[in-house]
Amino acid sequence: MTTGTNQRIPLQILAADRETLLALLSLSDYTPIKPDCTTAALQQLEAELTQAENAEIIARRALEIAREQAVRAGRVFHGAMLSAKAQVIAQYGEDSPALHAVGRKQKSERRRPKRRTVSMPAQ
Repeated sequence: MTTGTNQRIPLQILAADRETLLALLSLSDYTPIKPDCTTAALQQLEAELTQAENAEIIARRALEIAREQAVRAGRVFHGAMLSAKAQVIAQYGEDSPALHAVGRKQKSERRRPKRRTVSMPAQ
């Protein structure tokens, strides 16, 4: 039934499989030839599936928490770096070569605004 070993079985199919297991448990004379298909073996496999699903939920939540912490730490670090750049400007001035060390331009390197020429409409 499975098309690939890494493809996830849809939840609807797993729910139907669990209902089938419950139906098998209600059959008192069910005695399969294959030992893998006994109700005890099927119950063990279903318990392992439930445990794996619960572990996945816990891991997904841990990933969300770690991602939130990384975003928060990144924002705090970036804010501190912006403050440090402002402190360099305050300590060394807006035209100091020290601004290059923190990735800023000196005031004298900025382009001056150019005067706009107004064109007269033709008469």
